[in-house]
Formats: sequence, C-alpha cells, structure tokens
Amino acid sequence: MMRHRSRHGWHRVINGVNAATLLVVLFTALPLYWLIATAFKTPANVGATPPQYFPHPVSTENFSVAFSQYTFGRYIVNSIIVAVVATALVLVLGTLAGYAMGRLPMRGTFTVLVLLLMISVFQEIAVVVPLYVLLRDFSWLNSYQALIIPYTAFFLPFAIWILRNYFLAIPHEMEESARIDGASPIRTLWSIILPQAWPGLFTAGIFTFTACWTEFLMALSFNTDNNFRTIPVGIALFGSQFTVPYGTIFAASVVAVVPIAILVFIFRRSVVSGLTAGAVKG
Repeated sequence: MMRHRSRHGWHRVINGVNAATLLVVLFTALPLYWLIATAFKTPANVGATPPQYFPHPVSTENFSVAFSQYTFGRYIVNSIIVAVVATALVLVLGTLAGYAMGRLPMRGTFTVLVLLLMISVFQEIAVVVPLYVLLRDFSWLNSYQALIIPYTAFFLPFAIWILRNYFLAIPHEMEESARIDGASPIRTLWSIILPQAWPGLFTAGIFTFTACWTEFLMALSFNTDNNFRTIPVGIALFGSQFTVPYGTIFAASVVAVVPIAILVFIFRRSVVSGLTAGAVKG
C-alpha cells in the first residue's frame, strides 16, 4: 500500500513538472507566434482593435515593403558576410587554440583559461568607445572589418573554452596511434580529432554565428553608412519621427529570426551534445 502511494505521488510530481514545462514552452513560443502572425497581416489589421489573433486575410505586403522601401536585402547581405567571416575566423583560431591547450603539453594553460573567462565577462558597453577610437585611427569605420575583428575577439574565448573541453573528451589512444604512424600534430588534428569533435565545432559555430547575427551595439556604433549596416540596426531604423511601421518591422524580424530558429531546432541534439561536453569535461 505504501509503495503504491509512493508511486502515485511520484506520478503526480512528474505530471506537474510536465504541465509546468508545457506552460513555459507555450509562454516562450507565444511571442514568436505573434511575430509571425503580425508579419502576415495587412497594414490596416496590424493595429486593429480588438487584435486579430490569426491573420485574415493573409498578406505579404509587409515583406514587400521591407525589401523595396528599406533596402532590407542589403542588410541581409551585410549580416551574412560579417557573421560568416567572423564565425570562420573564430572556428579556425578556436580549434587551434583549443587543441593546443587540450591535447598538447603546455605550461600556463590554467592561467590562459582564467584570462579567457575574464575577457568573456566584459560587456560591450565597457569597450565600445575605446574600440571606436581604435577603429577610427585605423580608418576601419564603415567597413566589414569594423565588425568582423571585434566580433572575432569577443566570441573567440567561448569557442576556445568549448572546443578545448570537447577535445579533452576524445580518447588519447587515437592520437597516440597517429603519432606512432608519423602524423604531425596538425595532421592528427585534421584527420583524427576534428571528425570526432564536430558537435563541439557546430556548437561553437552556431553560437558565434547567432551572436554576430543579432549583435546591435557595435554594429550601430561602428557602421553608420547604410551600405554596411546589418539586420538589427537596419530594423531599428525602419521607423521615422512620426510613424512606426510595426508590420514591416515584424516581417523583417521574421526573415532574420525564423531561419536561425529552424537551424537550431534541426541540429538541437548536436548543440546540446557540444554544450554538455564543454560543461562536464574540464
């Protein structure tokens, strides 16, 4: 009887946790749904009272306005260039540094890791003015490198930490066999380690790409030329002194957010695997 009551109690707890989790998921998904629904409303129905919970009729006018009147396509191209190049640099440098600190005998590894953590806690607002002066002196303002270089520096510590810890989880026997066969450290890294560490690489890559894709403060401060503005800054400047085109803003946000959300959802297992390895191994 006591065992039956205990199981019944645990079932109630589990059901309560599941219900609470469902409520949290619905609560977090509601803004995304409202974003998509508003983007497909007609401009007249965006601010309708009472509000339309389902777009009727479904319209793509907001998307057309975003691309025709606000050069949103240019913002997308700029964001892709900056995010892809910065992510590639972070992965290359992070892989080399993570492999060196995780697999090769080095002195001062712990000190370097502590310094990386210290760097990663710096907020953008604390360094944006010095960076602005530095980029101005190099004549790099209003250019792609004005964002690529700072993004690489800001997001590299996290990538090194994740990749280093993921490399530690790979058995050393595979590396030792390659060394006996005469493979150099770079050849071992390319042929043996990287194929085993792709979840960590993907985690670091998707984090870096998403962070670059959504970063606002440095993009707003360093690139004031419309030809080099990225998506977050471009969307923020859609409004004017007297009007705020909410439908157009929501439509542009859908184009910017939904592909990233779908990508993370599809590869969620790889992301979780990479984060778990980086959190457990040390």
